[in-house]
Amino acid sequence: MTKKQKKTRNRILIVLAMFVILLVLDKLGIMDPLPWFVKLIIYLVPYGIIGYDVVRKAIINISHGQVFDENFLMMIATFGAFGIGEYSEALAVMLFYQVGELFQSYAVGKSRQSITDLMSIAPEYANIVNEDGSTTEVDPEEVSVGDIILVRAGEKIPVDGTVVEGESFLDTAALTGESVPRRAAEGDAVISGCVNGEGILKVRVDKAYEDSTVARILDLVENASNKKSRMENFITRFARYYTPVVTIGAVLLAVIPPIIGQLPLSDSIRRACIFLIVSCPCALVIAVPLGFFGGIGASSKKGVLVKGSNFLEAASKVDTVVFDKTGTITKGEFKVSEIVPSTSGDISEDQLLSLAAYGEMYSNHPIARSILSCYMERNDGNKPDSSYIDESQTKEIAGNGIRTVLDGKELLVGNDKLIKVPASIGLLDEAAGTVVYVSYDGVYAGSIVIADAIKEGVKEGIAALYDLGVKRAVMLTGDNEAIARHVADQVGINDVKAGLLPADKVSAVEKMLSKGDNGNRLAFVGDGINDAPVLMRADVGIAMGSMGSDAAIEAADIVIMDDDISKISAVMKIARKTIRIVKENIVFALAVKLIILILGALGLTTMWLAVFGDVGVAVIAILNSMRALKD
Repeated sequence: MTKKQKKTRNRILIVLAMFVILLVLDKLGIMDPLPWFVKLIIYLVPYGIIGYDVVRKAIINISHGQVFDENFLMMIATFGAFGIGEYSEALAVMLFYQVGELFQSYAVGKSRQSITDLMSIAPEYANIVNEDGSTTEVDPEEVSVGDIILVRAGEKIPVDGTVVEGESFLDTAALTGESVPRRAAEGDAVISGCVNGEGILKVRVDKAYEDSTVARILDLVENASNKKSRMENFITRFARYYTPVVTIGAVLLAVIPPIIGQLPLSDSIRRACIFLIVSCPCALVIAVPLGFFGGIGASSKKGVLVKGSNFLEAASKVDTVVFDKTGTITKGEFKVSEIVPSTSGDISEDQLLSLAAYGEMYSNHPIARSILSCYMERNDGNKPDSSYIDESQTKEIAGNGIRTVLDGKELLVGNDKLIKVPASIGLLDEAAGTVVYVSYDGVYAGSIVIADAIKEGVKEGIAALYDLGVKRAVMLTGDNEAIARHVADQVGINDVKAGLLPADKVSAVEKMLSKGDNGNRLAFVGDGINDAPVLMRADVGIAMGSMGSDAAIEAADIVIMDDDISKISAVMKIARKTIRIVKENIVFALAVKLIILILGALGLTTMWLAVFGDVGVAVIAILNSMRALKD
């Protein structure tokens, strides 16, 4: 609880005690002999303690031309109650209004906490390593690309970079929502905002602070509240017209019945005060945004950043999810997935891999690097011995492969255009990935399949979307049809569009949007620079935040910090729950207020029920909104 909340709480407790004493004295008849102005002064003391800030705000707002708000309504209603001698009701209205405001403030604080927790990821300093080995503590914004920084155990990584020395486990919970630490060793990329769990790391700075992950996240959080949902905009417009209308209605209710001789002035003013109290739009103005704020907070706890409540609202209506392939469904890393030695010769998997590694050791092609990487993993990190290969006799045949000499014998590593594959063996199905064939001394040795590995949990994540009622999952890719279909079959996607350029992806999404069901939304999930146009064109753009490009993160409406596709269904669940809660609040608040307004106008209710119609309804709506925090 903040200092301001504690101060308000103390005022409420003091005035509540005074109010109870006054009620007891009034019931015992002790105050009956007192003149009216003495009673008024006695009640004005606790009223001033509890209500001075409301009256002050109302007067300031009126002086600025902002007449019709909840402060104005409370001030006029309580002044009216004092005017007709209902001192205890006037004090009760202001007291319980402040109780509701305190509860609301506390609820907003709880909702904000999930989001403001993210602000704690901001690093306070960075330790730059000097040439003599000493360190200098500087502001993270003063660090330059290429600098070496030192991160001790328990310290936050201030900027994005690459580990050049040391090994540790990083706590990424604040960014991804995952409690399992991630290992970081020499050569690994690390992102700002993570906490070094143990050991000392030296990190080469890859991005300036303003371009780093933590700075981008903080910017997204700070700007999220600027993008209101359709419901929030409706409530804002509704309150703008609603408050003046009910105020005018209360004035007419106070003036017309006495003029036409239907009611005494005191009765009509009482009804008008009840009308004003119950008409206060607090429950709607606060509970609706609070519901969305809770939904955004619940998403952030799962490591998903929603850039505004309008995007949360759109996510609740998604029925089509379109995926990019590379970097989204797959890791975007070529790896050896299968080693198939020739059945006609006496050669093992390790020997076949060794031949391929020797052939590719001087190539910079991604496929060559993946073969070398696999070889090194199986040989304790050792590279092939270059003394066995004559680099001068190594020739790369564009589009086909490598021809070299190993131990005086010809070694060929490449595709079926370079190497004749025996008919008895046949070519492998390239749907599983890129196939590299190996021939040594004129004899076919076998084949190696290089594939882009599918991310863990993708199949389960897509299945969860179908379980949630998503009608269609589509994969768009620039890869060939066979590879795209193979990947799609593995993860459970039936609709595949392959061989697409970035402009083709936009066209495909636009075509799907034009054929979409009325009221439903299309989400696109991507990670690369080439995905940015599609992310902007989709109803909901979802970017992979961990390894995604800056352009994709900027263009997206929702950012998944740990690239876990299962988080898409999670945020959709949160969005649907949030919308359901917001609608419940709107219907409940309007229904109760309408009933009490009618009863008040007919003189069939009291100010106490009017207080419930305002404060009680607001508290119930706020409690309901806080359910959005629970995923």
